[in-house]
Amino acid sequence: MIPALPSAESLTVEFKSDRKRLPDSDLVEAIVCLANAEGGTLWLGVEDDSTPTGLHVEHRNLAGLAGLVAARTSPSLRVQVEPVEAAGLPVACITVSKAQTVVATVGGVYLRRRLKHDGTPECAPMLPHERESRAASLGLVDVSAQPVAGATLADLDPLERERLRQAVQQYGGDRVLLELDDEALDGALGLTARQPDGSRVPTLTGLLLVGRETSLRQWVPTHEFAFQVLAQQAVRFNEFRRFPLLKALDWLETNFRPYNPEDEIQVGLFRVPVPLVDMAAFREAVANALIHRDYHRLGAVHVRLEDDVLVVSNPGGLVDGVTLANLLVTEPRPRNRALADAMKRVGVVERSGRGVDTIFRGMLKFGRPSPDYSRTDVHSVVVRLPTTPADVDFRRLVVQEERRRGAELPIDSLIALAAIRELKRVTAEELAERIQRDAASAKRTLEALTEAGLVEAHGTTRGRSYTLSLTVYRAAGDKAGYTRQAGFTALQHEQMVLSYVRQHGQIKRAEVMELCRLSEGQTKDLLKRMQGDSLLQLEGAGRGAFYRMGERGVNGWKRMETDERHPFPQKE
Repeated sequence: MIPALPSAESLTVEFKSDRKRLPDSDLVEAIVCLANAEGGTLWLGVEDDSTPTGLHVEHRNLAGLAGLVAARTSPSLRVQVEPVEAAGLPVACITVSKAQTVVATVGGVYLRRRLKHDGTPECAPMLPHERESRAASLGLVDVSAQPVAGATLADLDPLERERLRQAVQQYGGDRVLLELDDEALDGALGLTARQPDGSRVPTLTGLLLVGRETSLRQWVPTHEFAFQVLAQQAVRFNEFRRFPLLKALDWLETNFRPYNPEDEIQVGLFRVPVPLVDMAAFREAVANALIHRDYHRLGAVHVRLEDDVLVVSNPGGLVDGVTLANLLVTEPRPRNRALADAMKRVGVVERSGRGVDTIFRGMLKFGRPSPDYSRTDVHSVVVRLPTTPADVDFRRLVVQEERRRGAELPIDSLIALAAIRELKRVTAEELAERIQRDAASAKRTLEALTEAGLVEAHGTTRGRSYTLSLTVYRAAGDKAGYTRQAGFTALQHEQMVLSYVRQHGQIKRAEVMELCRLSEGQTKDLLKRMQGDSLLQLEGAGRGAFYRMGERGVNGWKRMETDERHPFPQKE
């Protein structure tokens, strides 16, 4: 389907005038520019202000345009060219897919599309380090496995290598590493790369893990991190460092602990800590930022504690294939694979590659909101961990259930309980969006929690919804809350709808959903039942459809005025 002519240029939309016949070289460069960003559409025969002025006579025959682009790009780009009529003039819509490698013109011109500070797009040259960064984000190269030109074994610090061995013991890493000598250890973790002459040269992974601080400043100038504490617009702590990563993690954790107060709750015979920020989530978020940042970009990894949130950010956006919509379920795609693998073997980060689960778990198990990645863009990954007060009753519930099972709750179950706690009532479709899976998977999760006695189901088939169980509400001392959520019977919903119609003369489906706090499926079932019982009468069709009082509905209100004990006549 050919898209409509946009009203303005953007990161994925380019307009090119063809009144004076756009040179083929300019056209190819504009297409390369789009392909090296997010792809998009190029409209040939349209001015920069989106005014169509038509194709030059030499471009009216579009049959060979795709072949021209393929012949003048390396590697060859495939584009789709469609003729379009805009304001009575012929223009061309050229659809360009996002390239899965770095593309240039055959003349060796590398360009990429980007947004300027004012939000308008431009084509800019791709410098060598930007081409490497692009290739790394696409998973084509692993810069962390490459030797660092100019570095020598003297740049590796024996004290940091000893710290690495201690970290293996501290974090429960691969104990085989403890049996290796220095050269074998370097080879096993990819800290060095052997050259054709037999010598060994430090890799980026080697310098980042066990390099000297002075060597990191010289050979990896993009490596830097900061810890900041901001309280009511006052700066209480603000330090920048360039330590190797294991020392960096120790330093950050040591300096963060004084700002991470901890309470305790009693669960049975045990006392359970309730910190401001879960340390496992803190360690995973910080380690992810240091490991997966783009080391081609200048800029520091920031760990910033504000009044009500902990913010961890790193230069370099999400790698290709990872989005905010699949963050919980996509396969791990590390930008710096060798560095990530080394840190996993040391035991610093999650061995399964599901570190995001650890961050979510560290927030949700205390009844706090989910981690917020919404400020992530193509330039940086930003995760915000709210430090709102913990829900002690919810934490106690999670601890008791995990002790009963003898294992941690699955992350999907934890997300489901948190969602029901927040929204009071959810459907499988609503949960599916939160766990980033299909509705069938969400339903299995909810039914498993129902069998465990933590959740209760209401309704059947498509209208089925779920609330926390009476046991959970009772444990929290909120029995009235359970009644408010589960106690609305179908008759009560009918009364609410009929009362609305009596007051306003009519009601629409959307108004029923809002009035009764029902899902679309539940609303359809309620209205169908009330129509079948002659309580309501449907009038109109489509979006204009609405319901008036039916025959039994009218009689019901008349009778209620004389006998409140029986507001509606029984159906014969």
